[in-house]
Amino acid sequence: MSKPMSRDPLEALLVVPAVRQDNMPAAERRPADVEMARVLKTTPLRMATDPPNGAIAYWEHGALHDVVEPMAEHVVMAYPVGSQRLERRTGTSVAIGTARPGVVTVIPAGSTSRWDIHHPMKVVQLYLPQATLERILGEVDKIASGDLLERTAHPDVTTSRLLLSAAEVLDGCELLDTLFRQQLTVLLATRLLAAHTGSSTTFQPTIGGLSPKVLRRAIERLRSDSDADVSLAALALDAGLSRYHFCRAFKESTGLSPHAWLRQHRLEQAMRMLRDTDASVVSVAAELGYASQSAFAAAFRRLTSETPSNWRRRAS
Repeated sequence: MSKPMSRDPLEALLVVPAVRQDNMPAAERRPADVEMARVLKTTPLRMATDPPNGAIAYWEHGALHDVVEPMAEHVVMAYPVGSQRLERRTGTSVAIGTARPGVVTVIPAGSTSRWDIHHPMKVVQLYLPQATLERILGEVDKIASGDLLERTAHPDVTTSRLLLSAAEVLDGCELLDTLFRQQLTVLLATRLLAAHTGSSTTFQPTIGGLSPKVLRRAIERLRSDSDADVSLAALALDAGLSRYHFCRAFKESTGLSPHAWLRQHRLEQAMRMLRDTDASVVSVAAELGYASQSAFAAAFRRLTSETPSNWRRRAS
């Protein structure tokens, strides 16, 4: 999940905003990662971006007593461990909650509020552009508003688990990780629109899967060992569907999401190489696009409960 950041958020630590501007024009708002780095006085432990769809960052930070200024993106937070009191003041309104697994906090783009957090904590944050929400609304043929509500440690197990999975499931393989983040962004945006906007937004379940021809073409693209584009956008465009509908139809047809299908395919490739060739584990990891032998071993063990070396000995 780790990637070099395009800008150093610590640069923003030197700039302390003098005036709170709730109605600051969108073009003048700071990127969310930059404003978070200024307020939290650190950089994220890990961060992955998928321009222009959003970014996910994992932070560990100390106590916080500061004003979060208007940001360019919506920020959605989930908490992997612990229990921590949050205090949020927006104008004359005060919200107090407890950060813990199973709850989420939402800071809509452009809003500003005072935060008081008294102890160190860990948090996973999604930075979601308004354009992504509007795209999802268009894909599901909804006209309802995509304006998010402020939430402070609001109970939502579904959103919490989805966001925390970004920090827990990534495999250290750029191809798999990118597809996972793209798929996750669609799921999170859909969930936010359904549960955290001012109007009721419901999504009708997709009935039926992909046609045999379209499914075969999608699988051929996913199986390709060349430089074929296997982004969610490319898969959906090839199928003549939106990303939202492609994900649902693909799972209806195969029982797996596109990411889970590709991960299973890569595991089967790894097993064949380990069983039928003398290639080292390092070579297998590199051939399948993993960043390191340890990343490959961790991903292999999550799916098989065995290390690659132990599996090879047992299979030979």
